Amino acid sequence: MLKSKNATTKITALVVDDSMVNQIIHHKLLENHGIEIQVVGNGKEAIDVHCSGKQFDLILMDMDMPVMNGIEATRTLRAMGIRSTIAGVSSHSSLSEDAQEFIEAGIDDYQEKPLTPAKLVSILQKVNLHV
Repeated sequence: MLKSKNATTKITALVVDDSMVNQIIHHKLLENHGIEIQVVGNGKEAIDVHCSGKQFDLILMDMDMPVMNGIEATRTLRAMGIRSTIAGVSSHSSLSEDAQEFIEAGIDDYQEKPLTPAKLVSILQKVNLHV
């Protein structure tokens, strides 16, 4: 089980993705590391969860979603003062204009889908979580 940097509590993660398949994949990958997970289907739901007072160590944010996309959600979360590590996960190439806009919105890491165990470990290392 992974521990947060300053407590003996489990690491928490929010998966933000409109694809049920990706939700399941990301949930399973995080679960394999003993991470406590909550899943939502779009950026507005991610904002709403934070407005309800929940906080997460890590947010896996899809770029392309209905209602509110990952770029807009990331900008909003950062404007709200949310300091969680946000990893953008998208099917867009990291060299695309959309990916650059996502990075400029405030994500801490960018990974192309599909998310793999190796990519998740890379994200976790960047978050300074001990894998």
